[in-house]
Amino acid sequence: MAKLYLGSLRQWHWISSAVCLIGMLLFSITGITLNHASQIKVKPVITTVETIVPEALLPREQPDHRPQEDKARLPATLLAWLDTEQGIYIAASQRAEWSDDEIYISLPRPGGDAWLSIDLASGDLLYEKTDRGWISYFNDLHKGRNTGTAWFWFIDVFSVACIVFCLTGLWLLQRYAGNRPSTWPMVALGFVVPLILIVLFVH
Repeated sequence: MAKLYLGSLRQWHWISSAVCLIGMLLFSITGITLNHASQIKVKPVITTVETIVPEALLPREQPDHRPQEDKARLPATLLAWLDTEQGIYIAASQRAEWSDDEIYISLPRPGGDAWLSIDLASGDLLYEKTDRGWISYFNDLHKGRNTGTAWFWFIDVFSVACIVFCLTGLWLLQRYAGNRPSTWPMVALGFVVPLILIVLFVH
C-alpha cells in the first residue's frame, strides 16, 4: 500500500512538472523582465494607415439593426475589405463604438495597441497600430493583459498544475525528510525570507 501511494505521488509529481515546465520557464523569465521593465528600453514601432473606404462599403446603420445600442459588429464586406486591401485584420466578433458620424474600434493586444476610426460621412479611415516588441508581448502574456479567453483558461489550468506540482513535491519532501535533516529548515527558509522582506521593505 505504501509503495502504491508513493508511486502515485511520484507519478502526479512528474506529470505536473512536465505540464508546467515550459509555462514555468516563461513565467519565470517574464517575471525578471517585468521586474526590470524600467531598465529595458523599448522603442515602439507605430504603423499608420490613412485611406478612404469605398462608398459601397460604408455602413449606413448598425448591422444588427439596434440603433439604441452604441456597440455593434462591422459588416462582413467591410471586414473583408480591411483585411485583403489594407492588411487590417479585425475579428468578426469585435464590436465597434457607433455614433451618428463615426465608427471607432479599440484593438488592444499583447505587446501593443491599435485603434481604427471611420468617418461615416466622408469615408475617411484612420488606423494606428503600436508594437512594443517581443519582450512587451511576453510580459503581457504573463499578466494576462488583452490575451483573450483561451489564454485566460490556460493560466487557470497552468496554475492548478503548478499547485499539484508544489503539493506533491511537499509530500515527497515529507516522505524523505527523515534521511535529510536540512529539508524542513530549507522549506522554512523559503517561507521566512519573503515574509521578512514584505514586513521590512515592502511599503
